[in-house]
Amino acid sequence: MNNKSNNKNNKAGRLIVISAPSGAGKTTLVKALCESDPKLMVSVSHTTRPRRDGETDGIAYHFIDIDSFMEMVDSDQFLEHAKVFDKYYGTSRNGVESQLNEGKDVILEIDWQGAARVRYLMPDCNSIFILPPSLHALETRLTERDDDDPTTVQRRLRDAKNEISHYKEYDFLIINDKFEAALSELRDILASLRENRQVQQADLSQFVAGLIAET
Repeated sequence: MNNKSNNKNNKAGRLIVISAPSGAGKTTLVKALCESDPKLMVSVSHTTRPRRDGETDGIAYHFIDIDSFMEMVDSDQFLEHAKVFDKYYGTSRNGVESQLNEGKDVILEIDWQGAARVRYLMPDCNSIFILPPSLHALETRLTERDDDDPTTVQRRLRDAKNEISHYKEYDFLIINDKFEAALSELRDILASLRENRQVQQADLSQFVAGLIAET
């Protein structure tokens, strides 16, 4: 589904917001997309959560303390920010704008609330929502991931319904049933945006309604 065209100056990069419920495969798709496209990059968020083993500052996240984070909030340095499980996450306005001015196409992996804020501040952005093929498939993925206990998995499924209910706010929808097919569709959308051409997608409103109605 495509809701708008983009007349942005081709000399600057494009800002692309991608959202999805946890477990829908967004991060894996974005990683594969960026590995084959040197002009494309993912914005690195700031966070107050501790760095985990194997994570590198400036690559996984910009790790900062809470006082520094709040200073950035007070000085309006974030395009969007949120508190998740008592830790803060934010997207640097200057970081994104400098990358765009260098001609890079920048992806923001954020939730629907952050996406709404970014669309308000940067209306030339385009947005993509990644859908699971079913809530049952999403539950299976979350369980097999083995990162969360059963209670947390059920909470994530409830959150997923709320996240999915905002699908109409996005320019494009992709169902991540078969990974390679979803990746191909994602590449086609990116190519269309770079060429300023329209992409016609099937109306998925009935599919999404059924997805949200699943129990």
